[in-house]
Amino acid sequence: MNQIPAEPRQNTAVPDIDLAARIFEELRLRTAASRGVTRASYGMGEQLAHDILKREAAKLDLSIQTDAACNLYMTLPGRGRGKPIYIGSHLDSVPLGGNFDGAAGVLLGLSVIAGFCSAGVVPPCDIVLVAIRAEESTWFGASYIGSRAAFGQLAAEELDDVLRAGDRSTLGAAIAAAGGDTASLRQGAAYLDPAAIGMFLEPHIEQGPVLLEQNLPIGIVTGIRGSFRYRHARCFGTYAHSGATGRSSRQDAVVAVSALVVRLNALWKDLDAEGEDMTVTIGQFNTDADEAAFSKVPGKVSFSLDLRSASPDTLARLRREVEARFQAIETEMGVRFEPGAPSGSTPARMHPGIVAGFENAARMLRVPTRIMPCGAGHDAAVFAQMGVPTGMVFIRNRNGSHNPDEHMEISDFAIAAEVVSALCLDPPQLSE
Repeated sequence: MNQIPAEPRQNTAVPDIDLAARIFEELRLRTAASRGVTRASYGMGEQLAHDILKREAAKLDLSIQTDAACNLYMTLPGRGRGKPIYIGSHLDSVPLGGNFDGAAGVLLGLSVIAGFCSAGVVPPCDIVLVAIRAEESTWFGASYIGSRAAFGQLAAEELDDVLRAGDRSTLGAAIAAAGGDTASLRQGAAYLDPAAIGMFLEPHIEQGPVLLEQNLPIGIVTGIRGSFRYRHARCFGTYAHSGATGRSSRQDAVVAVSALVVRLNALWKDLDAEGEDMTVTIGQFNTDADEAAFSKVPGKVSFSLDLRSASPDTLARLRREVEARFQAIETEMGVRFEPGAPSGSTPARMHPGIVAGFENAARMLRVPTRIMPCGAGHDAAVFAQMGVPTGMVFIRNRNGSHNPDEHMEISDFAIAAEVVSALCLDPPQLSE
């Protein structure tokens, strides 16, 4: 935790927190679902959020651009000293999600820029507020669509093969419907040049309980865990009569997948004791609704598997361990696993100079912080992997995330905005 000096530094450009609070409420009301909010990637809710940001950016006389994937860039000119600072996050949500996941980062950047405008403060370099499309992989089953597209990293086949949950629209059709340029995306054209970006800052609510448990308003992120996933895994056994089939004659898919869950949890406990960074999650576990029955031994289970770690070596080891357990359970129980195509993301390290810059800004403002890793995926990972100096600030949040009950105090948001504002006025000198 940072030590707090006796004399705080005053920031003459106070972020416009009232503006952010007003837009949070507008987003909540206009993208409300039966519970929480729903802003589908390249859907009406996400588009509405982007339109709101465009409206507010125009009021501040910011320069407004979009790229081929409909990512939104809103620029406040600076004094031209150095490369621009990008601040932002995403505006889509999971189905029945919370109002702050992603949006907090975009509105924090807006509040910082509005504070500069109100005070007549010209930052040392351009500040670019970016609202990134399609971060939530729950819609298209692909990670970081908008940020990858901005760097020309979206594969052409994804436009045709990746389908949106619910309406089964192809990614390409969804982007085109939002006004994007799929022809440019197919050619791999990049809108962003990593060498032309001074740094990327992504404020975000914490999606775990660490800051809440330690009574801290913000955290400074050191790195983002990568992932290895089987999104559509299946286990096949044999359907049989529940009363007429003894234990030794069964190929029970539920028992087999349950054994996998228990063994992976034991592996997690063992590796945790070794000091390895990782998480294991079985987020979906379903029998076949059309064929399973109360009096049947289940012959098919669909499930998902999400493994995460900050270490590429640990992720590779986890993949080997999972495959070994598939084979062992198949031999023991007479079942068959079909894990499907794997997906995942690479771990990303935040720039130590930006971490130190955030620490210094927090110390000068007398804000207590915690230096911490990030377990969830974020667009910041793409920026970092493209070679852009990247940093993240977490904001304390109750009740987890990806649910309607997530809750961020606006006072904590204001503290994070002060820290980001201070860093933008006095950017750290970063080594190449």
